[in-house]
Amino acid sequence: MSDVRMRMRVGRVAAAVVVVAAVVSGCGGPGQAGTAVVVGGQAVPLERVQSQLDAALSMHDQAELAARQVTPARLARDIVTREVMHGLLARRAAEEGISVAEPQIDAQLALLAQPDPNGRLGVEDFLQGQELRDWARDQVIAAQLGQRLVPGLQVTVDLVAATSREDAQAKSEVLARGGPEADALTANPQTGRSGLTVQAAASPGDAASPAFWVPTGSVVAYQADPRQNGWLILRVTDRRTDAPTDPAALSSLSQAEFVAIGLRSLQQTIDEVGVEINPRYGVMDPIQLRVVGEDEQAGMILPPAAA
Repeated sequence: MSDVRMRMRVGRVAAAVVVVAAVVSGCGGPGQAGTAVVVGGQAVPLERVQSQLDAALSMHDQAELAARQVTPARLARDIVTREVMHGLLARRAAEEGISVAEPQIDAQLALLAQPDPNGRLGVEDFLQGQELRDWARDQVIAAQLGQRLVPGLQVTVDLVAATSREDAQAKSEVLARGGPEADALTANPQTGRSGLTVQAAASPGDAASPAFWVPTGSVVAYQADPRQNGWLILRVTDRRTDAPTDPAALSSLSQAEFVAIGLRSLQQTIDEVGVEINPRYGVMDPIQLRVVGEDEQAGMILPPAAA
């Protein structure tokens, strides 16, 4: 690469860093000054996020990122999300006795090396060296968690449709309270259904959604498709981890499906240990299980009604 091209690239990176400086610098934040996020009492410093952001920005042409609507602020949130998941997975691996060998990491990296058919950039496209291997290790841990959790996992839900966020909020509150009004919502065949049982092994996509990982009695509401106005509301009426599981269904699940389920199970760990995000980055959305802007939350989870 010529000196001129190198100076141009460095200049673009420096400009992008200036754009996001207000997001990733300064004092304040969760727990203590200079902290990006606290995961179960373990603080991740702002400097670590800044360093990773600088490295990620240096790997791509900024015009290309802008064309793909990949902004420095979004990258910063992705980095904080990854730090949260890394901390939670390390905790779960220690609790479950999960260990990862180097050949497993190599195999995961080989899978990640396959280009996206739609040309989309993935997390791996912004990582290199040890950070990339650490992320691949996290994927292996998540897959092993999924493999342990799927057998026997089953939920029973009441389902109600809504036409807007406001409608979903109102109906969620009715379902959470229970009683005749809630029964009327689920009894209407045009907009609801009651007693729907779903097994994780038979429906891995559903198992990687919030309803599988909340306590019985919780209500989950989110847009099934963000491109449409419809909302889905589910009240979990039963959750089992010992339901009979079809071995054929279990053996048909892919590594990616186990990873997705293992990552989604961290929703429970967040509730147990606590995650505090520096408001400079946004909030932890329990529906998307990622850090988003305050106005980008995809739905809501209402806890079980007090007895």
